[in-house]
Amino acid sequence: MKSKRYFGQWGGSYIPEVLHETFRQLEQAVAEIKSDPSFWQEYTSLMSTYSCRPTPLTHADNLSRHFGGAQIYIKREDLNHTGAHKANNVMGQGLLVKRMGKSRVIAETGAGQHGMATATMAAKFGFSCTIYMGEEDVLRQRPNVFWMEKMGATVVPVRDGSRTLKDAINEAFRDWVTNMDTTHYVFGTACGPAPFPDLVSWLQSIIGQEAREQILARHGRLPARVYACVGGGSNSLGLFSGFLSEPGVELVGVEAGGRGLNSGQHASRLCGQDASPGIAQGYKTMFLQNADGQMLDTHSVSAGLDYIGVSPILADYWEKKRVRFEAATDDEVIGALDLTMKKEGIIPALESAHAFVQAFKEAPQLSPEDAVIINMSGRGDKDIFTIAEAFDDPSWKEFIIQRAAIYSKKKA
Repeated sequence: MKSKRYFGQWGGSYIPEVLHETFRQLEQAVAEIKSDPSFWQEYTSLMSTYSCRPTPLTHADNLSRHFGGAQIYIKREDLNHTGAHKANNVMGQGLLVKRMGKSRVIAETGAGQHGMATATMAAKFGFSCTIYMGEEDVLRQRPNVFWMEKMGATVVPVRDGSRTLKDAINEAFRDWVTNMDTTHYVFGTACGPAPFPDLVSWLQSIIGQEAREQILARHGRLPARVYACVGGGSNSLGLFSGFLSEPGVELVGVEAGGRGLNSGQHASRLCGQDASPGIAQGYKTMFLQNADGQMLDTHSVSAGLDYIGVSPILADYWEKKRVRFEAATDDEVIGALDLTMKKEGIIPALESAHAFVQAFKEAPQLSPEDAVIINMSGRGDKDIFTIAEAFDDPSWKEFIIQRAAIYSKKKA
């Protein structure tokens, strides 16, 4: 089936016939909630009492002085319940699931934040929950797996392919095909077949709405530039939505440059030269793929950014040159993370630190009268194993060795 839900030439709904009725019902339900003001009122009320919204806009005065250019502000999505912007999407979809009368949710996750947020939502609303996660990401994000399981979710490690996010998505679709009567697939980002890109970006627009009001109240005028990391694209679309109609505000998306754009080990679709138009996982966008259309392996220090595709909405903005795309390497990300911790006492997620990299490069070029906003999409404590390894921290290594020895002794 191919629907008319395109963003320029991107998007659509390329799904098997067996899912046609499920998607028809979903599209109808999404249209109903978007036209019902009471849904948004219920959603914002829930987020204000369960997820700390509105999240603050923090003036990073130490970093601003350090770089000597624009005033740097940080939109604190890390302060959402479960520690990331993912809560905005899943709680909204939870309310949608209640209206649709389904009892089970499934999801895929890379960095684990979407899986943890979905498990949280399922526990609150009383849904059964299954989370698909690439085996590689299970190893990288074990703390989030621990919390998902403790909240009652079943976490299924996916051992196909590169054992990362794209493989988890494929497995989640296989589940949905056989359980569609009772199950809703809580898509984690603004990708996939329609209506998911539209639904997810709409729920995440709460970030941009708040950021616009907050920067006007704090700085007295709109920012010169706003920065957000780009994996699938949900946090960036959320922030950008508040400034899309302002041509004077430059929108900057930062992809995972991995070990460099010429290394073949990255996840840059719109900034690099390795992606091409394709149709996979139910939609058309720019994918990292070879000439035969086979998906390439990706690499990033951040599990949440190493996805082979990108939101069709962002692909459209890229083509129209409304959003500028850049890439940050793994080494640059660790450097920006280190500086932010030491200057501001704030620990960005590795995903979010990509946006910090580009803002730090460009803030000195601007006037102190200007402002920039960085979307801190999540908190970095989930990445402690990866970060400790990057810093080659001897104390942490010793701690892990001691804990392993204790567990080995108990097991024996």
